[in-house]
Amino acid sequence: MKLQQSDHKAFLKFRDAIPTLTTLIIGSLGALLMGLAGGPVPFLTGPALAITLVGLVGVKVQIPVLLRDICFIIIGISMGAGITPEVLQSAKQWPLSFFVLTIVVILIVAIGRRALAAIWKYDAMTALLAVIPGHLSYVLGLSSDTRGDLSTISIVQSIRILALTLIVPIVVVAFGLESTAISQPTLPMPTTEFIAVIAFSAVMGWFLNRLRLPAAYLIAGLVCSILGHITGAVAGPVINYVATPAFVVLGCLIGTRFSGVSWPQFRNALGAGLMATFIGVVMAAIGAVIVSSLTDLPLNQLLIAFSPGGVETMSAMSISMGVDSTFVAAHHVARLLILTFLAPFLLKSAQKTKLVKQA
Repeated sequence: MKLQQSDHKAFLKFRDAIPTLTTLIIGSLGALLMGLAGGPVPFLTGPALAITLVGLVGVKVQIPVLLRDICFIIIGISMGAGITPEVLQSAKQWPLSFFVLTIVVILIVAIGRRALAAIWKYDAMTALLAVIPGHLSYVLGLSSDTRGDLSTISIVQSIRILALTLIVPIVVVAFGLESTAISQPTLPMPTTEFIAVIAFSAVMGWFLNRLRLPAAYLIAGLVCSILGHITGAVAGPVINYVATPAFVVLGCLIGTRFSGVSWPQFRNALGAGLMATFIGVVMAAIGAVIVSSLTDLPLNQLLIAFSPGGVETMSAMSISMGVDSTFVAAHHVARLLILTFLAPFLLKSAQKTKLVKQA
């Protein structure tokens, strides 16, 4: 009897693992096909597109939380390995960039919410939550009664993340903004040092996650890697056969946002999602051009830093495209902090607008 119960539990575990294995296999094939097609950042964009498509036709796709967090740590460590004296020197120009980023975030929300309300007839709260560039769970937590269409909000936000993942690399390549040099050393980080950094990052990530810090495990990996490289305790980038699968998993994770979404739901929210993406990209591009003209910061680096995609996604993209990933990560975390401050005022404004219309 015990043997039968054990076999049954083993079968259940295997059955639960099937969606994960399916996701990883399809995502890997997507990366391969995107690479063969010559697409930009294939290990990220290929899986994101492939998993989105199979998810929309009803295939169950998922990435376990543990695997997700491990990959975030690896990506964070990869980012920290790019720290150089030149990166530290350029940090004195960051305050201007942060200021312009704040203006960009405000404009994305202000223009986006009006566009969705005017063109797609979303109510004030749904329009706001659909265009807010990140930190959605925090914003929803602040509002005891959002009265927004949460299904539409979720799909529009997912479309924004996917579209930015696919569009930003294409824009960078199309305008000839690819980085010509990658500053990381050629010899990879030794295995023992890498395992040690992973362990420290996991502990720090757990604490940061308890504090509800966004992108906790990515930031932990980044901080531990930076400290290790600055002190000389570790040296070298994460070896490719570890870093590349982490990018593939992240791409798969983006695609899983559409798991359980039907084609009609996707189609109904597609226009609003693309509009929100367009507004975000245009505002980010304007901000990037302004800062680039006033400083010697690279335009491609600024475009990736200002584009309102996911923290982990855009940070991983910066590594793949050979730009300063610390700068990019700092700006995406700053965007979330800006939204933390602005959210109460934005919600109050949307609630007042709704009350006025009802009156």
